[in-house]
Order: sequence, then C-alpha cells, then structure tokens
Amino acid sequence: MEEKPLPSGRGAYFEGWYFKHQGEEGGLALIPAVHRERKGEWSASLQVITPWESRMISYPITAFFQREDGAELRLGESWFSRDGVYVAVEEPGFSLKGELQYGPLAVPAEDIMGPFRHVPHMQCVHGILSMGHGVDGAVELNGKTFYFHQGRGYWETDRGRSIPKRYLWTQCAWQQRQQVSLMLAIAHIPMGIGSFTGIISEVLFAGQFIRLATYRGARVEQWGENGAKVRQGRLCLEAEVLERHALPLQAPNRGKMSRTIHESLFATVRYRLWEGEKLLFDHTDPQASFEWSDTAQ
Repeated sequence: MEEKPLPSGRGAYFEGWYFKHQGEEGGLALIPAVHRERKGEWSASLQVITPWESRMISYPITAFFQREDGAELRLGESWFSRDGVYVAVEEPGFSLKGELQYGPLAVPAEDIMGPFRHVPHMQCVHGILSMGHGVDGAVELNGKTFYFHQGRGYWETDRGRSIPKRYLWTQCAWQQRQQVSLMLAIAHIPMGIGSFTGIISEVLFAGQFIRLATYRGARVEQWGENGAKVRQGRLCLEAEVLERHALPLQAPNRGKMSRTIHESLFATVRYRLWEGEKLLFDHTDPQASFEWSDTAQ
C-alpha cells in the first residue's frame, strides 16, 4: 500500500477531512487533519464534536498515514475511508472507540470549486467527497454507547493556508418525500490586490445535484450569524438559523491550529429552495450543522 507524501516546502499549510454522522440517538463529527507551520514543522490532530462537547487530540506527524489514492487515512489507532471509520482514542478524561460502516457515497459529478480550483494562492480550497451516505454501527464515548442504525453521513475536505476570517457554513441531510442533502458556504476571499464574497453550494434533491456558485452567477442577498439568502438566476436558497449551541473548535491560521471558531453540530435551521415561484422544499431541521465566524471585525 503506497503512502501519499506530504506536500513539500516550508510555507504554512493545512489539510483536514470532515466526517459527519447523524442518527436518532445523536451525532458525531470527526476531523482528522495535518498542519505545517511557516517554519516547516508538521503536526496532526483529531477533533471530536458532539452536540454537547468538543475535544482536540494532538498527534506527532509520524502518527498520520494517507494512502496514495486518498481513499484511506490513518491517525494513531484510528482510520477513515470511503467504507467507514474506526476510532480508538484513549487519554486522561476522554475515551472514544467504535466502528461505523458507510453505504454508497453520493459524489458530485464536478469539483465544487469549479474554475477557482486553479486560481493560484487561494487561501483555502474546499472539496465535497460525499453529499450523503448511509451510516450503521456504534461508538462508545466516555462509557456511553451511541447507535447509528440507518443513520446519515456527510464528508468534505479543506486545504490551504488559513480558514477565511469571515465565513458562513451550513450542512444538513433529511428524508422528506425523497432524500435531500445540502451544503452552503459563503466566505470573504482575499485575492492579493482585492477581495470578493464567494459562494459555493450543492443541493442533492430528487436525485439531482443542484449547484449555486459565484462562478455560475450566484450572489449573496444577505448573510450573517442568523443565516443567509443567495440567488442564482431562477434559484433562491435561504437558510434561517432558529436555534444553535455553538462549541469551540481549533482552526488553522497560517498552518498553525491557533484560531478558535465555533460550530453547532446540531442547530435548528430552516431551509427553503425556490425555482422561480415554485417552492421546491421548506424544511426545518434540528440536526443541521452551522458555523459563523467574523474575526475581521
């Protein structure tokens, strides 16, 4: 099994993978990551998020392995792949162990970044690895077992130098008349001699992928800590935050995990999507994830 080498160089860099699991008994997000400070020193981490608590576990970079094709990650005794995850973390005051199996992944046909993937010196590059998949299994967290029978999962990734100073991100999946999953991200993007507000969003609805993005003409009508409204041609997507319980997470700033952001793994958010005058869905979900950050203020 060939190992994928870490990026060469000495500049700031990070790469992380976000695995979200939701079920009737609760939720769990796992974020394995690697990070390189500007002087070239590498380290790794695993962040564990539930609706009630968050925890960061640090590792030496020697504890990290990624397969050449990117299909499997290992960090310490835990592994992560397109087939599922196995976690084994034990340290004073914290214990997490268990295994979750994934069903078929729902992979968008095209890169969510579109042509911006090729823009040099982007602060952060986003990727969606699965808009939704089945989750089955159980994990034991600090002695309490959580079952994910016929649960739902979501998988994405980020890499670059830093998370944007001002951004919004939300994600949710639910079963209405059909399976629906969505992700919306809005961020202030610095570009050397200027900046702009960028939008990327993917919606899986009625078996079809619907994309709203800056490079397709999407524009922000409003965004902030209470949600967002974006429009692209005849499409209009709105996310309204009704309730949230934000927990602290560590985020990269020039490769170093020195910035604190806040995520609600389970917030209550109302999502609406219109196509012209037709309302495609109107759904309020207590298991939506939501992040808002504005350290530029």
